[in-house]
Amino acid sequence: MKNLFDATVANEVKTRLGKLEPQTDRLWGQMTVAQMLAHCAMSMQWAVGELVPEKGPLPARVMGRLVKPMVLRNDDLMRKHSPTIKSLIVTGERDFSKEREQLSALIDKFVAGGAAACTKNPHSFFGKMTPEEWSILMYKHLDHHLRQFGV
Repeated sequence: MKNLFDATVANEVKTRLGKLEPQTDRLWGQMTVAQMLAHCAMSMQWAVGELVPEKGPLPARVMGRLVKPMVLRNDDLMRKHSPTIKSLIVTGERDFSKEREQLSALIDKFVAGGAAACTKNPHSFFGKMTPEEWSILMYKHLDHHLRQFGV
């Protein structure tokens, strides 16, 4: 199963990031490409422990714990239009180059730190997660948004 601790997979993701342009159009959703990069960077900040995920509402946390095994058990793609927790919603103008550079650096930090440096904080939707689960989720999340912009 693909995961972001695998340097080959991380390099594939970074190659796909490099194919994005400031004017790249989305295939679904509402974010601009720069907003998507900022959104993905914030989720990576959760994974490396730079930001602490907010606690989601109780119904969402219960649902998250139920669906987590289904989401993380295989290489199935994340669904289009999946819900986003409010703290990860990005609005306003963003600097495309800055956001892409930050996301790339966070991917490098995640890979270099490995399981030992992965956050111990629970995910706002899925709850307590192992480093391996974070690694799978981060890959799936990045892949989802890269597909959203056709790369």
